Amino acid sequence: MNYKNNGSTQSGGWRCEISRLWLLFLMLWLSLSATAQDETIVFTPQWTAQAQFAGYYVAEAKGFYREAGVNVRIEHPSATHSAMARLRNNECQATTLQLCQALEIIDEGIPLVNILQTSMNNAMVIVSASGQDPLEQKGARVGIWSVGFGQLAICMSIKEHLDYEWVRFAQNVNLFVAGALDATLAMSYNEYYQLVQAGIKMTDKNVYRFCDHGYNVQEDGVYMTREYYDQHKEQATRFAQASKKGWEWAAEHPQEALDIVMEYVDRNQVATNRVIQQLMLQEVLRLQVDRESKQREFRLRPDMVQFASRLMVENYMLNREVKFEELTIDKE
Repeated sequence: MNYKNNGSTQSGGWRCEISRLWLLFLMLWLSLSATAQDETIVFTPQWTAQAQFAGYYVAEAKGFYREAGVNVRIEHPSATHSAMARLRNNECQATTLQLCQALEIIDEGIPLVNILQTSMNNAMVIVSASGQDPLEQKGARVGIWSVGFGQLAICMSIKEHLDYEWVRFAQNVNLFVAGALDATLAMSYNEYYQLVQAGIKMTDKNVYRFCDHGYNVQEDGVYMTREYYDQHKEQATRFAQASKKGWEWAAEHPQEALDIVMEYVDRNQVATNRVIQQLMLQEVLRLQVDRESKQREFRLRPDMVQFASRLMVENYMLNREVKFEELTIDKE
């Protein structure tokens, strides 16, 4: 009788112990799951899927992020919800911005840090009707993107006393092609080729390249809020290194990188074609090579930060000069 009672007690004890172990396992699993979710970097490029972001697609598709031990999910913005809006609302942890955009946001009181710089040269151009010089069209109606990206052009217009009338457009060049505008802003890797396909003749007279006229300011870089970076330095560094590896691979294997780009384009149902995306990738990769060193440097240049910041202050687009140190990883 005593033996049976002892056995019953031991059996009950084992059941309690097993239940306790299962509970501990469940709590540990939930904790690890929550941690993994918290450590995922949601990366939102500043525009829809296209070859402008090829290096990041490559890094995800080829497993470079996974090899670096970082979870990355690429989510593009929508027409009504910009990349910066997602960053502000903590819907993403990293985004791409042009340098002038980043300066403007920091001036608004949102500290940002540049963890990777891809662009070494400015891609913006002004295209006028055939035979017309943009610098001789004072007061012209000029197309500008409704989502931003035109800070440098506005500064140039003020500094050169051109007094352009800016007309906002969403994402294509239809207004200019239809003759409703005297000129339009375009990126040399994007709208420029749309205009070529639309039959617009491009010459040295009607195409003004900012980089050739003293306005060579770097554009795309990867940014995080200073607060997020300070709390996830190692993770941010791994993300940046894997992204750089993706761009280097794309430069070495452009056709395979283009295949990957088109997969993302199709997945996101973007209206474009392979020819346009191939031209875009070629130009984006060209713009990544510094004019002076002839190298793909992946660094933010202090001289360009200083120039852009002072130019924007002088033309009332910034309230104060933003220092290079405010954008860098090591703030001290």
